[in-house]
Amino acid sequence: MATETGVLPAAIFDAAAFGQQLETGEILPICKQAITTATEYLHAQFRSGAATGDLIRLRARFMDALLGTLWERHDWGGADIALVAVGGYGRGELHPHSDIDILLLLRDGRQGCEQQLEAFLTLMWDIGLVIGHSVRTIAECTAKAREDITVLTNLMEARTLRGPGELMQKVREETGPDRMWPSPDFFRAKLEEQRARHTKFADTEYNLEPNVKSCPGGLRDLQIIGWLAERHFGVESLEKITSSDFLDPEEMEILHRGREFMWQVRYALHMITGREEDRLLFDHQRTLAELWGFRDGDRLAVEQFMQTYYRWALALGQLNEVLIQNFEQAILRADTADDVSVINERFQLRSGYVEARDEDLFTNTPAALLEVFLLCANLEDSEGIAAPTIRLIRNHRHLIDDAFRADPHNRSTFMAILSSPNKMARQLRRMARYGILGEYLPEFGRIVGQMQHDLFHTYTVDAHTLEAVKNCRRFLYPDFELRFPVSSRVARRLRKPELLYIAALYHDIGKGRGGDHSELGAVDAERFCRDHGLDERDTELVSWLVGNHLVMSAVSQRKDIADPEIIQQFALHVKDKDHLDYLFALTVADINATNPTLWNAWRGSLLRQLYTETRRALQRGLENPVDKQDWVDRSRQAARQILEDRGFTAEELDELWRQRGEDYFLRERAEDIAWHTEAIASHYKRDKPLVLIRNNVESTVANTTQIFIHARSNVQLFPTICAELEQLDLSVHDARIYNANDGMSLDTFFVLDSSGQPIAEDGGRLKFIKQQLTECLSGEPAAPQIMQRRTPRRVKSLSAPTETSMSIDDIKQVSVLEVSSPDRPGLLARIGKVFVRFGIELQAAKIQTLGERVEDVFFITDANEQPITDAKLRAALEQAICDELDDQPED
Repeated sequence: MATETGVLPAAIFDAAAFGQQLETGEILPICKQAITTATEYLHAQFRSGAATGDLIRLRARFMDALLGTLWERHDWGGADIALVAVGGYGRGELHPHSDIDILLLLRDGRQGCEQQLEAFLTLMWDIGLVIGHSVRTIAECTAKAREDITVLTNLMEARTLRGPGELMQKVREETGPDRMWPSPDFFRAKLEEQRARHTKFADTEYNLEPNVKSCPGGLRDLQIIGWLAERHFGVESLEKITSSDFLDPEEMEILHRGREFMWQVRYALHMITGREEDRLLFDHQRTLAELWGFRDGDRLAVEQFMQTYYRWALALGQLNEVLIQNFEQAILRADTADDVSVINERFQLRSGYVEARDEDLFTNTPAALLEVFLLCANLEDSEGIAAPTIRLIRNHRHLIDDAFRADPHNRSTFMAILSSPNKMARQLRRMARYGILGEYLPEFGRIVGQMQHDLFHTYTVDAHTLEAVKNCRRFLYPDFELRFPVSSRVARRLRKPELLYIAALYHDIGKGRGGDHSELGAVDAERFCRDHGLDERDTELVSWLVGNHLVMSAVSQRKDIADPEIIQQFALHVKDKDHLDYLFALTVADINATNPTLWNAWRGSLLRQLYTETRRALQRGLENPVDKQDWVDRSRQAARQILEDRGFTAEELDELWRQRGEDYFLRERAEDIAWHTEAIASHYKRDKPLVLIRNNVESTVANTTQIFIHARSNVQLFPTICAELEQLDLSVHDARIYNANDGMSLDTFFVLDSSGQPIAEDGGRLKFIKQQLTECLSGEPAAPQIMQRRTPRRVKSLSAPTETSMSIDDIKQVSVLEVSSPDRPGLLARIGKVFVRFGIELQAAKIQTLGERVEDVFFITDANEQPITDAKLRAALEQAICDELDDQPED
């Protein structure tokens, strides 16, 4: 709905009518109504599909007319003063709730107009405008611009609205590149500014809640290159650059369409929130998905919308990258002879960047679209790909078709990239960024920019996938051995590391299609392996890894891995050490690529324990499983030896252990059995609970704080302990409950503090926790007070109903209750309350928090310590848990 420059539709603002109203009416309501009328008109146009660029320019022109009219109502007494729009408003772009940045520019001194200035600014605030203002003379503007490049940048975009135009012209002369901030210095400063901003947002376009203005690939990236163009070429905007060396027609199309999309998103955010909101928060993402017309299907509407957003952000981020490199060449190296060395007949190295020697290279030799990345991987002194060649790659990627993919030479080149000793993961990232990986592997192309609407998955599927590949690669770097000691040793034993990389590349590639993504990915991985000449053994391994990439994590965190029968089952599943080694490395790489906060020492220790015990089982031979009674006998004997060295007799130990069930000796380490036994024997206050607490360092349960409680068994014990641990800001990750025949309960909890670390031993924290638990458990049994705490915004916005399932573990003869629910304060205590109500005995619990959700597993029995087989009771129990967790009042 473009309109003639300078002419506002009467539906937005009728200057003559507005002036007449001001002559006879009250100024504040008249101005406020004018703003409301203009805003409603522009919003209606936005909803009807008008171009957002037109709307934000119309709003800026409306504001020009409004402010100009009000300015003219003041008597400036002949002072040399100008009303100047700066910043985004100076560019003529004004979103619904953007700050209105103005400069009140004086020739010199305040010239006796302080009262008029104060009155004008007060009026702006009174009518509801958010004004960003400065009052400066020409000399002050010049001095500020010399000190601060941000001030200079604002002045570069200035427009005089009212007053003498020569004032601003004088500022432009005094702040030009011949007087200050010459083009090279301006470029370096702006590039550093961009790097700092990108670092703030993790240097990725794929933030969960991106800032449409400031994130990489956002509007600021376009503004940066616009400022560079203005400073160096003296043009008002990128569109005015005539040389196709800097912006070719396809890039101009990306610029226009991408900027319009980002403007649309920003306008919509301002419109739906009624304020200046540039963050795509989760709640807003859903609203915008609906506004854009997306509907839930195989993927959620919000995931479809965000994929559109991420793909545009990626395109604009790439455009920024190419133009920055072009500017660097034109500005910083314009007077420097390039260092050029020939690589082969197709490529050369120019100032550290691989460059095509012929603009028709990819047209004549499409295979070079892969070769360029192989060269980057193999050339140690390569900084990357030259901007002109990136442009050629983008413009010729359509040449990658079925025939290209089927070409044995191209398949061999891709495998060579995966097998390259240097910078392999970096090349895959480049291939993805420039669109080549998605063209060569269409299944990868489908997941580019695909988000998962939760807090567990920090990255989009494609970004997560490439991070997992990078982690696999890191295991071979000496610098990462300290962080991943076991994974590093295992990875170095792998016979073909590239098989691990392929599995990582395909492990999540089936997401977003409906169905089991592991199974879908396994099919794709098998096809890739056969197409690329892998033998039957390697093909089976890669396909198996993709299909089973979640298994090891699930077993370690959801099964009782202290039970030799669980270990035997898992060993039978992985079959041999080769499969185990690859699966362990893939699992660690996957978890660390999912969410930076997900990996902690506790998860690491569980995986190491499962890996170590399974490897022993495989060494022993699958036909020689450990006898459970032998395991129990060995634990008792090892603990007995420790305690006899401390003065206990065999008779004393038999008496102390007489009430203990076999499960206790099966699951606890000999060192812990000795620790418990010695403390119980020395505990003479039988009416008081015994609480032991220590950090574990050298054990299979390393890197946690272990709390052991020996107390009179009662139905409120578990929820009371959980409620108290919650009050102490501790998270439970494992719980083992043993009800002895003498009416006592032996409970072991493995906990971490709020930062995911064992409790610090300095400052008396462990002693304080022990005192609090002892005091809490010393009174008469009663339902615990469950703490109330405000639910974080991001968690609340992603809340989903609680889900439960129950099954029977035939080996352990317990019911297995799985609960998936939004995380919230007091969750374990609430579940414990339900157990009390139904007479349920808790035998053990596995607790894990995945982003905003918990996925807990409880091993339970009825009051007779039998699995729960009654279907009606099971259904009632599950429903009660859902009701207890979901029917909570909003904070």
